Amino acid sequence: MDVTSFRTPGLGDQTYLLSHDGQGVLVDPQRDIGRFLEAAAARDVELRFVVETHLHNDYVSGAEQAALRTGAELVLPAAAAPAYRHTPAFHLEDIPGGAGLTLRPIHTPGHTPEHTSYLVLIDGEPAALFSGGSLLVASAGRPDLLGPERARSLARLQHRSLRRLAALPPGLALYPTHGEGSFCTATGAGRLTSTIGAERDGNPLLAIDDPEKFADTLLADPMPIPAFYRHMGPANLLGVPPMPPVQVPDLDEPNGHVVDLRPRHVQARGMLPGSYGIELDDDFGTWTGWLLPRDEPITLVAEPAQDVTEAVTQLARIGIDTVEGVVRDLGRAAVQTYRLTDLDAFVKLLLQPDAQLLDVRMPGEREQTRLAGAVERFLPDLFTQGVPAELDPERPVLVACASGRRAAIAAGLLAREGYRPIVLSGAGVPDVAAALHDPDAA
Repeated sequence: MDVTSFRTPGLGDQTYLLSHDGQGVLVDPQRDIGRFLEAAAARDVELRFVVETHLHNDYVSGAEQAALRTGAELVLPAAAAPAYRHTPAFHLEDIPGGAGLTLRPIHTPGHTPEHTSYLVLIDGEPAALFSGGSLLVASAGRPDLLGPERARSLARLQHRSLRRLAALPPGLALYPTHGEGSFCTATGAGRLTSTIGAERDGNPLLAIDDPEKFADTLLADPMPIPAFYRHMGPANLLGVPPMPPVQVPDLDEPNGHVVDLRPRHVQARGMLPGSYGIELDDDFGTWTGWLLPRDEPITLVAEPAQDVTEAVTQLARIGIDTVEGVVRDLGRAAVQTYRLTDLDAFVKLLLQPDAQLLDVRMPGEREQTRLAGAVERFLPDLFTQGVPAELDPERPVLVACASGRRAAIAAGLLAREGYRPIVLSGAGVPDVAAALHDPDAA
C-alpha cells in the first residue's frame, strides 16, 4: 500500500491517493482533478473509489467529475444525500474494493453532521485512516461553519467522534484533509499527517473528557469564516461542473472587477483606480473570493510575462469561473499608488507625533500582540464596513499586519478612498512591538 498526498497550501488542505495492487482510492479531491488523475496514471493505478469525507465548506469538490471521467465508484456519507449518483457510505458497513482492499465508513459528525471518516483495510487489517475534518493533527475540525446556532451541538458530537477514532490501533496512519493554514481547523493544526497513537499522546483536545469543556475550547476563539464558504456547501450538494479552461485571453480594456496580481512593489508604483491589489501567492484565491462580490466578471492585471494560470486555478477551486481575461499594460491609467517601507523606517514614522496606524490582522492575532493607539479593523471588515472614521485622510496612514500581505491589499482600498497609505512590508506588528521596546529603535 502507498499513499500520495497533494497539498494545496492556500486552502490548508490535502487530497490523498491510496494505491494497492493497481487499485486506487482518491480521497477529498479538489476541482482541478487533472493533477490527481495524472499521478494515478503515472503509477499505473486504476481508480476504484473516489471518496468524500463530507460536503466541503472551503472548496468545490472534484469528486463527481473524477468519478465520471474514470468510471470509479463515487462514495459519499449517506447523510450527505447529494443530488447526483453515488454510493452512500453507512456507518461500519464495509464497501469491498477487491484485491483485499475494503473501505469501512465510520460516522464522525462534528465538523459537519454527515461527516464520515474511512478506515482502509488491506486483507482485513487496518492500514490507513482518512479523517477529513474530524481528528486532525493536534487539533480537530471546527464545528461552527454551519452557523452559531448549531455550533455547540456539533462540538459535542465532535467530542464523541474524536474518541471513536482514538480507539483505533495506535500504529494506524492518520491522514486528515484539513491541516495547517486551513480556516476549517478549530485550534490551529500542526503537521500534516500523524498516527492514532501520536494523537492519543499529544492532541490536547483528546485530553478533555467533559463534552461541555471540549465545546468551550473549540468555540472559545473561532477564526473568521471566509465569505465564500457559504457558497461551497450548496455547490457540493448540487454538483459542480468540470474545471473551466485555465488559459484566458489578453484584453486591451478591463471588464468588471479588476484584480491586480502583480508583485506589491509593482502595484505600489501604480494601479488602476478602483482595482483590488491582491499579489499572486498561495492564498490569492482565498482573498479574492473573500473580498470580491460573487458571480461577477473579473479581469486580472498581470505583468507582461506573468503566468496567470495559477490565479485562474485558485479561483476555480472555490467556484469562481468568471475571469474574462488579463490586462498586461495599464499605460497611463496606473495612477493609484501607495508606499512600501521596511521595519526601521516604519518605526521611525510611527514615533512621529502625528502618526496614525491601521492594524488589519485577525482579532485572534491582535490578542497576542497589540500596539497602543492602533486603529484595528480586520482586512475583510475594511471592505464591508469601510475605512474607520478615526483615520484622518489628511495624514498618511501606516498599515501593518503580520508580513505585509494583508496590509498591501488594504492599501489599495485606502488609496482609492483618498488616503495615503504606507505599508510595512516584510515584517509585522509583533516586529514593530519588539522594535519599540528596543532602546535603539528610535
